[in-house]
Amino acid sequence: MKVNVYGVGLSAWVAATCLAKVGNDVAICGVSQGELGKIPTVRDEPNLLQQLEAQISSGRLSRRNEGVQSEANIHWLAFQPDQQYKAEQVMERLSQSAQNDMLVVNQCNFAVGATRDLQTRLKGKGYVVYIPDNLQEGSAIQGFSQPNGIVLGLDHDKALVKARALLRPFSEGLNTLQLMTTREAEFTKFAITGMLAIRLGYVNELANLADQLGVDISVVQEGMRADTRIGEHYLSPGCGFGGQNFHAYVSKFSGIFQQQKQQSLLKAVVDENEVQKELLFRKLWQHYNGALEDKVVAIWGCSFKPGTASIDNAPSIKIINALVAQGVQVNIHDPEAMPNIKSYYTGEKLIRYCKTPMDAAAGADALLLVTEWSLYWSPDYEQLAKCMNDHLIIDGRNVFDKEVVKQHGFYYLGVGR
Repeated sequence: MKVNVYGVGLSAWVAATCLAKVGNDVAICGVSQGELGKIPTVRDEPNLLQQLEAQISSGRLSRRNEGVQSEANIHWLAFQPDQQYKAEQVMERLSQSAQNDMLVVNQCNFAVGATRDLQTRLKGKGYVVYIPDNLQEGSAIQGFSQPNGIVLGLDHDKALVKARALLRPFSEGLNTLQLMTTREAEFTKFAITGMLAIRLGYVNELANLADQLGVDISVVQEGMRADTRIGEHYLSPGCGFGGQNFHAYVSKFSGIFQQQKQQSLLKAVVDENEVQKELLFRKLWQHYNGALEDKVVAIWGCSFKPGTASIDNAPSIKIINALVAQGVQVNIHDPEAMPNIKSYYTGEKLIRYCKTPMDAAAGADALLLVTEWSLYWSPDYEQLAKCMNDHLIIDGRNVFDKEVVKQHGFYYLGVGR
């Protein structure tokens, strides 16, 4: 099949790569011909750059200016939530094309009803279906190629045959294929994202209360997980969630509630999450009674989550900003995100970039674990105690065994512990 993919974000690159990998002739439209490795969304996602280059070398994937006409009969929209106008521009061009019976896949998380609006703009040249963008940064290739389930929104039965054919290479291991109208599918995506955000916000709220009441939230977690009505997912407290897509979708859904003049839990979740990102700094401030100037603080982990180099909306940014504003020397280590952090803080003299976690901890008055990369979970505590100036560990993801940490002479602060 000949497929045009539109967009410049991670979702577009992943879709183009995976669709080409299964034999389609794919053109990703509206992107520059620059070096792929210099594109942050490509560079930061594990294995994406290599697979993209392989598909380009094979001839199955090409880059093309958006205005160039092609014989593609399938068009895949992968724009950001605030780029609906770009999708509308594509529809206008397609409506003037000589091609008929086109299939347009809308993978953009716009507003509820956006797919029907795009269908109207296509002016009878084909059909628009909606597939929610469920991309998870750090495992995007696998998530697209081997999804557990697919939600397919369509308003015309004639679109189903083509959509099934396009998705067939990715549907072998499916647990579910759910068919619904486009409006229902759009609402489903927002509802799932909102529920996950609310769970994260609620468990952080519980952890903050546990701190005040002298309760260990990790024990409470075990009790909650044992209840089958609740389950185990998204129940780990921490110093806030980040990422480009998740944050954008939650904010977008919150905005929809506001447009309908309804109060929303999501607005509170989004606002409180920004406050939660400052939690580790507040704990540090309280420990030293505000006397932070000239202190040395080690930061372990800067990406917004393990498995990606992305620092989009990462808690580390707020923490580092607050530390630098107080005149703190910040020693940073991250296994993947160092180039992005260096680029973000170009010229900042109070930041030192370290090759190893222990290098970052050397001479530090406090160690803040912000991102729970696996290489941080079991440090050499004896070496850590020797190289640090003061023995304070603030664990923003509750990954350390607090009793073991205390046995090695550290003062430990967790999230709700």
